[in-house]
Amino acid sequence: QVQLVESGGGLVQAGGSLRLSCVASGSIFSRNVMGWYRQAPGNQREVVATISRGGSTEYADSAKGRFTISRDNAKNTVYLQMSSLKPEDTAVYYCYLGMIGMDYWGKGTLVTVSS
Repeated sequence: QVQLVESGGGLVQAGGSLRLSCVASGSIFSRNVMGWYRQAPGNQREVVATISRGGSTEYADSAKGRFTISRDNAKNTVYLQMSSLKPEDTAVYYCYLGMIGMDYWGKGTLVTVSS
């Protein structure tokens, strides 16, 4: 059983920063991709950033230059450092783990950016 637990969400003013963390536990295969998705009210879930076990990263256009994804393989943990936050970044942020054709999701952490 794989579990993903996010932390680090909260309320921040526009222009501020937040760091999200996600710890994966259970049977984690070495070949995997971790990442962050988000879903704002009334919108579909969208990718924010992903990172392979080897450190290759991909970002949504909205995240480029402002967000940085990283991971600690020894701790099965992925991070999302968010800077220059905007009100439109307000959403529930979900941790993602993909391996052996399966997708796993955390329960999400709410990020609210006030103007």
